[in-house]
Amino acid sequence: MTYGLEAQIEELRAELRNADPAERAEISAELEQVRTELASMIAVADDAHAGEPPQ
Repeated sequence: MTYGLEAQIEELRAELRNADPAERAEISAELEQVRTELASMIAVADDAHAGEPPQ
C-alpha cells in the first residue's frame, strides 16, 4: 500500500514542477495530504512491529 502512495507522491511532484501558478496551490495541498497519509501508515506499521524481536 505504501508503494502506491509513494508513486502518487512522485506523480504529484512531477505535476507540481510543470504546473502553472493557478494549479500549484491545489497540487501542493494534495501532495501534503498524501505525504501525511503515508507518514501515518508508516507510523502504524512501526508501532505494530515495535514489540517484535529484531530479525
